[in-house]
Amino acid sequence: MRNAKGFTLIELLIVIAIIAILAAVLIPNLLNARKNANTVAAQSYIRNVATAVEAERNSLTGQLPQLGNCTNFVSNPPAFMSNCTVSAKADSINFTVAASLASGAARYTNITFDSATGQFSFQ
Repeated sequence: MRNAKGFTLIELLIVIAIIAILAAVLIPNLLNARKNANTVAAQSYIRNVATAVEAERNSLTGQLPQLGNCTNFVSNPPAFMSNCTVSAKADSINFTVAASLASGAARYTNITFDSATGQFSFQ
């Protein structure tokens, strides 16, 4: 009987194969988690902009404030957000907040919030 103090080649190959299988399963899931987190961060920023627009609305007349860029209402948009605008709808009471996201950074490239329905739309 031999007194061996190390691992055999087969044992090492089995451990490496198990690690490779785990990495192949986990890495795509981790990348999708990052995209989902970026989408939620963009959605949260847009919701904050909509809240700021409502806060600045004239309480007596209901008139909307001067609209335009989202940073007029809330500073520091997410880094992957390239374009965010606030625009009035035809009825001059409701508004939309639309944002473009960098391709590949989030699950969607465009997110829009409609104040009339309070709903988000994703494209």
